[in-house]
Amino acid sequence: MTGNLRVKPSSPEARRRMQSVRQKSTTAESALRSELHALGIRYRVQVPVLTAPRRVADIAMRSLRVAIFVDGCFWHGCPIHATWPRENAAFWREKIVANRARDADTNARLHLGGWTVIRVWAHEPPDQAAKRIASIVERLRSRKER
Repeated sequence: MTGNLRVKPSSPEARRRMQSVRQKSTTAESALRSELHALGIRYRVQVPVLTAPRRVADIAMRSLRVAIFVDGCFWHGCPIHATWPRENAAFWREKIVANRARDADTNARLHLGGWTVIRVWAHEPPDQAAKRIASIVERLRSRKER
């Protein structure tokens, strides 16, 4: 599958809901950034990490080559919280499966380029996710200093 899938919304309410979904600086991303900052971890936001195909990390530490993606449960098919809409079911299943394939492709490309990829589910408590990230960052920093 290539390009963006387009489908007519099932209702005006569905259209409004989809238009209101934030694509960056979501509540989960903001909460995670606050926790990382409180732990003394500095980062950049919305960092292009691949150019072809274009991929943008939600949070990145370029010097350590760490890319962090905060994945929404619906859009990325969370194994715990994913829901499958009844309206336009085939479209949504294809869309979410394609998102997951894109995520896997992004992970593979970044790993080949020497990046550490960290994926955080939007439902994860931000303090726990930040501690997990801090542990990885600390390990990478200690390796870099050797």
